[in-house]
Amino acid sequence: MKSTLDFILNGERLSLADENPTRTLLTWLRERRGLTGTKEGCAEGDCGACTVVLAQLDAAGRLEYLPVNACILCIGALEGREVITVEGLKSHPVQQAMVDCHGSQCGFCTPGFVMALYAYCKSSEPVPLTDAIAGNLCRCTGYRPILEAGERARRLADPKAEAAEDGARRARLAALPRETTQLGGFFNPLTVDELAGFLAAHPQAAILAGGTDAGLWITKQHRDLHEVAYVGRVSELKDLRDNALELEIGAAVTYAEAFDALAGLHPDIGELLRRLGAVQVRATGTLAGNIANGSPIGDSMPVLLALNSTLVLQRGRQSREVGLEDFYTGYRQNVLQPGEFIRAVRVPKLQPGARFAVYKLSKRFDQDISAVCAALLVDAAKTRFGFGGMAATPARARKAEAAYAEGIEAACAALIEDFKPLSDQRASAWYRITAAQNLLRKFHARVGPRALLELTP
Repeated sequence: MKSTLDFILNGERLSLADENPTRTLLTWLRERRGLTGTKEGCAEGDCGACTVVLAQLDAAGRLEYLPVNACILCIGALEGREVITVEGLKSHPVQQAMVDCHGSQCGFCTPGFVMALYAYCKSSEPVPLTDAIAGNLCRCTGYRPILEAGERARRLADPKAEAAEDGARRARLAALPRETTQLGGFFNPLTVDELAGFLAAHPQAAILAGGTDAGLWITKQHRDLHEVAYVGRVSELKDLRDNALELEIGAAVTYAEAFDALAGLHPDIGELLRRLGAVQVRATGTLAGNIANGSPIGDSMPVLLALNSTLVLQRGRQSREVGLEDFYTGYRQNVLQPGEFIRAVRVPKLQPGARFAVYKLSKRFDQDISAVCAALLVDAAKTRFGFGGMAATPARARKAEAAYAEGIEAACAALIEDFKPLSDQRASAWYRITAAQNLLRKFHARVGPRALLELTP
């Protein structure tokens, strides 16, 4: 085990022994390294002004480029990776395309857009261009010239130059040590046994995956995290198994890595994941992290509840399986025992002939927190309705499920008995219950979530 943090910054090999590993990458870049091209806008992973790119080798040795939000990423998670900031680009086609297409005005958001487009250009299987920049906000230029720049950048790219750059980067990454690391209280293991042993000895340690939720503990709550177990390099937690009956998704599998498998269950799930967070969030955030965080408005849980998903929990060498519907005991409270962690999420597949739909209501279509999220399933054997935003925890609407056999209006009336939602800045209690009833009616009428968006003029 080593006690240094080893990674690469814009081609420079670094080995840090005296840094606080829970410091955010954004503040470290700006204050320690003087790399001020990376901007702070929101400090919560919403605006994209802080976007940088992480290069890493996957389990098969392939080179990956991930756009990430530096404002909520702990530097302890950089082990074995390369950080590329806007200063690390040397007359790249993305920069030239932004100039050619007049993609910048005030310039504050420009470095983040450049890095998001750089990741887009570096990807062998890029997401749609509109998705690639959906996590970057611009207040003055407008998105048309930035989209044009993204299209132009891919045309300007020199394949030989890009291949040479990738080869040099792959060699740098391969030369980094691959060891379990502990820097202060920040533990970065390679195996699940090491993780379980650390948590047994430090049961109060925070478990960190992508940091898309936990990063806000640092930036918004100003919490000091003294003991942290980072799961991002634990090999067993990176497994994703797909069999005839279910998906088993390891706790360290990111949304981006699980996207195709989950979207393959039903198109509505893919659409929900696309709206759940931008590419920066999907590149680091995990399904297990969203579950463990336990927000009542977490978007993944209604889907998992409707599909009757279960969690594999581990403590030491012992494991047990718990249904997601039995996992939460109260607001952000759950059945995890000290030293116990989520090892995997098991998601059953839909049965032939099942009716299923997912609806997300939010003030902004992309990158916004839900006021109400609903996942609704009816097949020959069962009826299961999962809701978020309606109670202190994500929950099933059991009375509405039972009443659905009597008719849609009976189910809508029963929904009032299932939930007594709160009023807050996102929606009033009246809006939430009325909207939830109307989503049930849409589902019963077989109206899909995108019906209005797909109408032809």
